[in-house]
Amino acid sequence: MAEFTFASPSLLYPIVLLILIFSLINQHFNFFPSSDQSLNHDNHTHISQQNPQPSLSYFGIPTQNAYRNIGRKKKPFERMQNGLARARAAIQQASRSHTYMPNEEEGFVPRGSIYINPFAFHQSHIQMEKRFRVWAYKEGEQPLFHRGPMNDIYSIEGQFIDELESDKSPFAASHPDDAVAYFIPVSIVNIIRYVYRPYTDYSRKRLQNIVEDYIDLISSRYPYWNRSNGADHFFVSCHDWAPEVSAAHPTFYKHFIRVLCNANSSEGFHPVKDVSMPEIYLKRRILRPPQLSQASNNRSILAFFAGGPHGFVREQLFRYWKHKDDDIQVHEYLPQTLNYTQLMGQSKFCLCPSGYEVASPRLVESIYSACVPVIISDHYVLPFSDVLDWRQFSVHIPVEKIPEIKKILRGISMEEYLEKQKRVVQVQRHFLMNRPAKPFDLMHMVMHSVWLRRLNIRLHELQD
Repeated sequence: MAEFTFASPSLLYPIVLLILIFSLINQHFNFFPSSDQSLNHDNHTHISQQNPQPSLSYFGIPTQNAYRNIGRKKKPFERMQNGLARARAAIQQASRSHTYMPNEEEGFVPRGSIYINPFAFHQSHIQMEKRFRVWAYKEGEQPLFHRGPMNDIYSIEGQFIDELESDKSPFAASHPDDAVAYFIPVSIVNIIRYVYRPYTDYSRKRLQNIVEDYIDLISSRYPYWNRSNGADHFFVSCHDWAPEVSAAHPTFYKHFIRVLCNANSSEGFHPVKDVSMPEIYLKRRILRPPQLSQASNNRSILAFFAGGPHGFVREQLFRYWKHKDDDIQVHEYLPQTLNYTQLMGQSKFCLCPSGYEVASPRLVESIYSACVPVIISDHYVLPFSDVLDWRQFSVHIPVEKIPEIKKILRGISMEEYLEKQKRVVQVQRHFLMNRPAKPFDLMHMVMHSVWLRRLNIRLHELQD
């Protein structure tokens, strides 16, 4: 039999071309997998998932779909910045339009005059829950770090550390690259409790050194502090010494967010970047006091206060009103026969004078008791004042007008009092402590204050 041969190039070239075209098509559609591909299919699939290649056209040229993913994957920092920009735009839109933007999990909606702008606040809280993730640094050892007091007058410090480091916290970032802000888990109370005993001196130097050494450590291990000059970092403390952490090196802490109970504008508290936090007194394993308040029309005491003679403001209050008037009941310490919480619940107005420092638990206690707070302080930056309009549910009396307390309170009509008292009840949810935290409660309100300050920061401007 004669051999079958291609004697003419004119027949050979088309066949070679067809073979090449078929080979390219087979590579793309894998009609006839090679033996290597068939034997190692599982391994090949695993590798391709780890190192995905762009899909190819029939002739080995990347398709339009392949180009979409090349170089388009945003870095975490860029994604975070874009998300914050969208949050700002949404809040501004709600503020301008005076409309409540839709929320998939609609629950409480802030309404009424107690809010400066309820529409902006509502949208801001939605955006915070969606985007605000915090990384709590893991460095440091207890008890100076990662643990604080859970009860008594400084309890909010420990409660916050415990909440933000809990696996249940909705604010916890899974990775520091995904965080919008960074938490310094230092306990000022425990530093003073364990480092300063015995109390041989009250120099703040040791406190300042411990915090600064910690920041030096985390800034050498991670890029985040240096990236923002500390502007997206914060710590939380209710101790009177907490503001002095930054006193030794004000330039170093220039952008650092301090969340403080002692929010005294005359002592370096900056409302633009710092956060005022309510001071609360928690008994062991009890997050709120019993409800002993009377109805607004069944409150026989015009104004009430009981507490120690701490500081100039209270000395003035005792000088003019202690045991001198049945309507303005001012006591230094109550006898055991009288119930403090019950007396607040029987009072129309509860006096909240500053002590050694501007903050006092009585502000929150009066709100719990549905008693209109009377704030007697000259330099106290009130908590949540970028959201709440305190004029609608409280009374402010300057220190110099302490002798006129009765005249001022008598000058408030019953109609105005009833409106204020109704708003005190309305604002209660924002001062309740929950564990785990719940939307619009005290912890969420503090975190919202931090969120607002973080929104105001453009990191690229700090880097210029």
